[in-house]
Amino acid sequence: MTSTWTRAAALTLGCTLLAACGGGGGGSVGPGTPPPGGGGNPQIAVNRVFAQLEFVQPTVLKQAPGDASRWFVGEKSGVIRVFANNPASSATSVFLDIRGRVDASGEGGLLGFAFHPDFPTTPEVYVSYTRGGPFRSYVSRFFSTDNGQTLSPAPEEIILELPQFATNHNGGDIAFGPDGFLYVAFGDGGGAGDPQGNGQDDTNLHGTIVRIDVDSANPYAIPVGNPNAPNAACVQGSGAAPCPEIFAWGLRNPWRFSFDRQTGALWTGDVGQGAWEEIDRVVAGGNYGWNVREGDHCYEPPNGCADTFEAPVTEYDHSLGSSVTGGYVYRGAAVDNLAGRYVFGDFISGRIFAVPATSTPVTAADELLDTALMIVSFAEDVDGELYLLHFGNVGTIHKVENAP
Repeated sequence: MTSTWTRAAALTLGCTLLAACGGGGGGSVGPGTPPPGGGGNPQIAVNRVFAQLEFVQPTVLKQAPGDASRWFVGEKSGVIRVFANNPASSATSVFLDIRGRVDASGEGGLLGFAFHPDFPTTPEVYVSYTRGGPFRSYVSRFFSTDNGQTLSPAPEEIILELPQFATNHNGGDIAFGPDGFLYVAFGDGGGAGDPQGNGQDDTNLHGTIVRIDVDSANPYAIPVGNPNAPNAACVQGSGAAPCPEIFAWGLRNPWRFSFDRQTGALWTGDVGQGAWEEIDRVVAGGNYGWNVREGDHCYEPPNGCADTFEAPVTEYDHSLGSSVTGGYVYRGAAVDNLAGRYVFGDFISGRIFAVPATSTPVTAADELLDTALMIVSFAEDVDGELYLLHFGNVGTIHKVENAP
């Protein structure tokens, strides 16, 4: 393990992880510099916290529902680590280890996990990861037998399985919504430009956010309100009719989604192809246009494409970054002037942006900070304060705070 992991050193790996390259300067990992002017924007800093802890290619950071005492970090290799929510924490312990069954090739690996809303009373955690032989995505349920202290790697109950023809564009984020249903994001299956046409094919789960009820049936039931709810479930991610698991579709590689804790609105970042990164406010039955459109622009065909799709809330071109990481609507109290803004970042350039949560479509976002971090994921603590993960062989945790 090296002592530093700069964006320049990890650019190739970063492009592999999120399938987007370009943008971004070099520099050592650390706090960024606010853009000049500010124009009334929040003045933020991102400061490293839990300074004695380092992680190997961390992908996701979470707290359990209503539990401020601990943090959990998922690493790409297939392990979830846990540590005390104490600035002086100097060690982690293993919460779950499934490295023996995870294939972390390309963009694969352990990509997300979600605590049951009643955890640990309901001692279940749902994990989104990839396996090999052949390469495929899994969503599985694991159980705690020690009141939430750890998860047992067995039994593993497979909830969803989706074959992948490539090791990129796997999506993989997973979370319970305020409605109590489980949401999972899947990318278009990989390859430049969506060669299989999955983005506009709703008979498979590629390029979608799915919504399922994991409490009412085994392995799941279809919630009322899903656009294709009457149809037969899609086996191995495919069906003869539009999949009833689909909540929204037409996405390229949704990388990190979240729910506004005040309004319940669902937000996602969707990684672009060669020109545009986008942020979407996701609604039931929404079609977000890929691969007909990239952001708010024609992709295939390059001109004169249909404009009947859901438009992004905001977008940015590759002069500012080239691999969006979705974040959260800030509902905390510690950062001045940030409340009610959706905060997100770019994995390659390290920039952090914000846009009012009430924005109409295609509103320009404000750039809040230019950092040297590889922002792989944001996190929200139980109080609504924001954190982010820096990816790398020396992965670190940072907190969004007021600028000095």
